[in-house]
Amino acid sequence: MESISVAELESAAAIVHRHMLPTPQIAWPLLRARTGCEVWVKHENHTPIGAFKIRGGLVYLHHLKAEQPNVRGFISATRGNHGQSLAFAGARAGIPPTIVVPHGNNPEKNAAMRALGAQLIEHGHDFQEALEFTRKLATEKGLHLVPPFHPWIRLGVATYALEFFRAVPDLDTVYVPIGQGSGICGVVAARDALGLSIRIVGVVAENAPAYKLSFTAGQAVTTESADTLADGVACRVPDVTALAIILRGVDRIVSVSESAFVDAMAYYFTATHNVAEGAGAAPLAALMAESEVMAGRKVGLVLSGGNADATLFSRVLDRAKAFV
Repeated sequence: MESISVAELESAAAIVHRHMLPTPQIAWPLLRARTGCEVWVKHENHTPIGAFKIRGGLVYLHHLKAEQPNVRGFISATRGNHGQSLAFAGARAGIPPTIVVPHGNNPEKNAAMRALGAQLIEHGHDFQEALEFTRKLATEKGLHLVPPFHPWIRLGVATYALEFFRAVPDLDTVYVPIGQGSGICGVVAARDALGLSIRIVGVVAENAPAYKLSFTAGQAVTTESADTLADGVACRVPDVTALAIILRGVDRIVSVSESAFVDAMAYYFTATHNVAEGAGAAPLAALMAESEVMAGRKVGLVLSGGNADATLFSRVLDRAKAFV
């Protein structure tokens, strides 16, 4: 995939900023105390949908509308944040969204997508089965298929890294969760466009290790399941284009246990009073695991998103009592 220029990033940022303000980046003292690092958090949980995905949806549909002004509708698969992004952007572009989620998906994310105007369809037991079903429906219904990874999506989500690196250009390392790969590939693009030497660390779930296995093998490795509470990183089939960018531009990939997700979500709440879903807390979980080797460094964490459901977060609040 071709590199992205600063001018292209700035053009994409202009599209995004028509609909939302840049998100803040904050250095939290209690995170420094816990990790021994100067920790800067990029608060993508503060977007209108609580996740960085909104940026990719806005840029993708902007370009789709320009190229296909008569498009009748689109379809995509999601575990929640990608779907919210597209529903938000579809309403503004005047393109009706159809979103497919697996059975048992986060009910609060489902409700949010419906409230944003999406027609929601439940199919399959995980994201991959929902994704494969969208390909069938797209053909049957004559809908444009929005993939989970695409150059326009990568360009859009890269705008959060542009904001982050311009605000805090001297980071040593930034930790980024990996779902289908658009977020971390956007971070690689912004770092390279700005000519910075920041190390990028990807974070996955131990129960959904496809990208870590693929990184180690140097080629795509699929898994049979991706059963993790962190639905934003519940991937079992890596995108080969995203993987190529990750292999070229990422320092390492760290895997996080289910209990470590809960600990990090709890610590975010007690240290910053921000709600983080599992994928949003993944970077903090990874840094907490690597705090000894990272001590004294200036570190960035991407907090995206903040859409934990009430049942899960009740567990988190119980765990948070240990950190008070």
